[in-house]
Amino acid sequence: MADEQPQDRAAEINERRRLGKLQGGDEAVRKQHARGKLTIRERILGVLDAESFSEIGPLAGSSERSDAGELIFTPANFVLGFGRIGGRRCIAAGEDFTMNAGSPNPAGLRKSIYTEEVALRYRLPLVRLHEGSGASITGSGGKNAPTLPEPVYAPNRFESMARCLNAVPVVSAALGAVAGLPAGRLAASHYTVMTRSAQILAGGPALVERALGVKVTKEELGGPDIHARSGLVDDVVEDEKAAFERIRQFLSYLPHNVWELPPKAPPRDPLAEAAGALETIVPSNRRRTYDVRKVMDGIFDQFSVFEMGRRFGPGQITAFARLCGHSVGVFASDPRHYAGSLTAEGAQKVRRFVDLCQLFHVPIVTLVDEPGFMIGPEAEAAATIRHGAAALAAVALSTVPWASVIIRKSMGLGAYAHKPTGTFVLAWPSAESGAIPVEGGVAIAFKREIDAAPDPGAKRAELEEQFATLQSPFRQAEAFAFHDIIHPVETRARLAEWIDMAGPKLAGELGPPRFGFRP
Repeated sequence: MADEQPQDRAAEINERRRLGKLQGGDEAVRKQHARGKLTIRERILGVLDAESFSEIGPLAGSSERSDAGELIFTPANFVLGFGRIGGRRCIAAGEDFTMNAGSPNPAGLRKSIYTEEVALRYRLPLVRLHEGSGASITGSGGKNAPTLPEPVYAPNRFESMARCLNAVPVVSAALGAVAGLPAGRLAASHYTVMTRSAQILAGGPALVERALGVKVTKEELGGPDIHARSGLVDDVVEDEKAAFERIRQFLSYLPHNVWELPPKAPPRDPLAEAAGALETIVPSNRRRTYDVRKVMDGIFDQFSVFEMGRRFGPGQITAFARLCGHSVGVFASDPRHYAGSLTAEGAQKVRRFVDLCQLFHVPIVTLVDEPGFMIGPEAEAAATIRHGAAALAAVALSTVPWASVIIRKSMGLGAYAHKPTGTFVLAWPSAESGAIPVEGGVAIAFKREIDAAPDPGAKRAELEEQFATLQSPFRQAEAFAFHDIIHPVETRARLAEWIDMAGPKLAGELGPPRFGFRP
């Protein structure tokens, strides 16, 4: 019988592998598909390159034998492994919702905890695909198998997640209901995306009703419309396939880890129509607005702009793009929202984006139409100046190369959000620079004179025109406040010269940051 043992064990390996891939069973998988959702293995295979997934711990779980000696195997309800995205290695993981609604069983919890450790050990980007309810009051062992509390010497569960944020790109997707620890994991990411059918909750409706006496649905509590505005997620997409594509795009701009430089792609010129439109895109009437996204299309490589967080702090646009193949971060003022003023939300968005670019050695190009910090009762109640100061500090301490293109306004404290020391500064002929916008400055300084004039409106216009000349870009250029005033159509070529000069500096930026990334 001894010589039969290896064959028996080989057969058991195969049987355990087969049972593990059944996940929660045929019926549970059918229910998952009936909800219009993929299983976790289908999700991982969907985001990774074909045939690149190598699972870690496929036999983790628990087993017993029936009275007839049949193997009964319950797999870990968390799937983890190596893979590739765009030919580049990464780690992919997520909860198996077909078992216990993703609430971890003992083996699933162990694999979940190991996820960040393996990403750190191999210095690889981490992709988390979330749909899970987090911990249960009965513990990971279920109602009839209470588990011991963690020992006093157990490591802080969040430590490895925090260390990941300072070492490798971390991306998370909410693909269903995400609560508890999975929700915390999702928030502790550099990029987050959720589908229209997903919800992200610190606590679900039953918990909210019991604790606060408030009845709400999952959608009302943490649906996509809530979190697109809250800033918790960077993107809301229609379905899982779209989420996978966004994840792949995001990672294409970043290195494997902080010890490497971002990858370069083949350069692609902008569409000729978009580039040619730059000369006339800014209206001569200073009170009229324009679409700064069209400016971006005319400067950066064709179809390379990857915007994040569009509905949070909409006056500030944050995006990755390519400039002659180089990965760059783009921070642009959107004059169609509060004239581009820096709001509390916008400041938080900018601070987080600057930290992200600094962490992964991505140069920053900023397109400036900045009248300053947002003012008014709502702005004061939101502590705008405090959030703004945090953004200014992040910018001031940034050491990656910066280029600033002043399209129109560059005013007051808000101007410092666009130019750390050493910034390469270009200005369009439409640029205006000063301590305060002309309209507000004149209204404050000459209120009595305007009110006393026979025609207050004409007097105000006369003074505004007079002081506008003092904010002329030519006066600023004479004072060497810019490196140059350029024709708008020259912008890409001048930025291309800058990136060629600044690029070699990035080699000296490699390694862990001197700050912690703050989600």
